[in-house]
Amino acid sequence: MLRYLALVIQVIPKSEDTKTRILILLRNSILFKNLDSQDAEIVMGAMEEKEYQAGQFVIREGDGGDVLYMVEEGDFECYKKIDGEDKYLKTYATGDAFGELALLYNAPRAATIKAKSNGKLFQLDRTTFNHIVKEAAEKKRSLFENTLKKVELLDSIDPYERYSQL
Repeated sequence: MLRYLALVIQVIPKSEDTKTRILILLRNSILFKNLDSQDAEIVMGAMEEKEYQAGQFVIREGDGGDVLYMVEEGDFECYKKIDGEDKYLKTYATGDAFGELALLYNAPRAATIKAKSNGKLFQLDRTTFNHIVKEAAEKKRSLFENTLKKVELLDSIDPYERYSQL
């Protein structure tokens, strides 16, 4: 059975310099580094540059989320409400990505992100993320599973245990 999927992915115009900067970030990101060059180009094309001023909120805990962010420059602090108080969790810096959980699980934002300094983020929409990044991860997992199936030594291991570390 063949299935055809018509997918419209936005392409945000950008300079060659900006394209290069994004591709460097993608290659060094744990979330994106396994994309093949064609998928990386699609993700790069869909990313939109956003500037934030120190003190400006990027994400508020509990809000809906339809984009993830990758830090190009600046520092962005992460807070989570615990026992009624905002608790500092970590600071995101160049190359870090955040906001993907809302896209992966179609859930409200799990934390608040606030610019600690002036900075630049690249944002990626849900459609591109779900169809390119998730699909690439699923392809890689399938490749690993098929490879592990060929290893006789692993035949006696429960499939759940065999694949749980992928």
